[in-house]
Amino acid sequence: MPRAAVVCGLGSYLPEAVLSNDMLAAELDTSDAWISSRTGVRQRHIAGDLGSGDLALRAASAALASAGLERVDAVVLATSTGDFCCPATAPRVAARLGLVGALAFDLSAACTGFVYGLASVGSLISAGLADSALLVGVDTFSHTLDPADRSTRALFGDGAGAVVLRAGDAEEEGALLAFDLGSDGHQFDLLMTPAVSRAERSSGQASNYFRMDGKAVFGQAVTQMSDSVQRVLDRVGWQASDLHHLVPHQANTRILAAVADQLDLPVERVVSNIAEVGNTVAASIPLALAHGLRQGILRDGGNMVLTGFGAGLTWGSVALRWPKIVPTMD
Repeated sequence: MPRAAVVCGLGSYLPEAVLSNDMLAAELDTSDAWISSRTGVRQRHIAGDLGSGDLALRAASAALASAGLERVDAVVLATSTGDFCCPATAPRVAARLGLVGALAFDLSAACTGFVYGLASVGSLISAGLADSALLVGVDTFSHTLDPADRSTRALFGDGAGAVVLRAGDAEEEGALLAFDLGSDGHQFDLLMTPAVSRAERSSGQASNYFRMDGKAVFGQAVTQMSDSVQRVLDRVGWQASDLHHLVPHQANTRILAAVADQLDLPVERVVSNIAEVGNTVAASIPLALAHGLRQGILRDGGNMVLTGFGAGLTWGSVALRWPKIVPTMD
């Protein structure tokens, strides 16, 4: 039987600092009611002086403990907010974990990064380049936001979630069964953090704060995630009614509800923690998994699809049967 990548550990980390809607309303022209009704977010965690590598280290350590492992062959970080433009953050995280010599690299696909990361790690394992791997979805997106922009500051938070995968076979619970991945670069400017020269920034001619076209993003997110989920269901031979859990990128609650409606899926089968953490970009799916596991929502052996949509534009989905995992959180 061909090798397959099997999820065997899960960890997460959220910074201690919490920014509630009321705290944000004290700074900006907004309110808890305005934010909650439009995004579903009640609070978000803020990294402050911590970098993405710091958050990744903590989530990775928790995931390794969950898997009962001290070493893996590969470390992959899905992030849009690495500690440096160059070098990648993953090798430093690997070294801090005591994994010098491990294959390590960063992957940038924004809010779809975790799904793209699963496809990349799964390929490494299936090809025999690694017998085990650590995938971390991490972003410190608060560092990219305009302090005066209530729409983005209300939505985004910081965090990290990680999974450990090992070589196994497709019949095992936790095996990655089927993927759907796609992109549309014609719409790159719907969500972007522009590159700005030092001269432009110092002269006030331009800023490199993140910006998005919320209305256009809403429609694309609903369409692309719904269609991607349907394609991956077709590939694995499931109907939407066969799904026990849909774990989407936590974009906002209205998008999650619209995706469920498009799939004719009861909303209670959609795992969501956006109220507590906000949109954490590449960390959102593994953080939602960790939330579902701690709350006793996830069913061992249950049919599950993870789906994401983000800047690029990028989108993707993966199907698996959820394994029995010991929850840990740093």
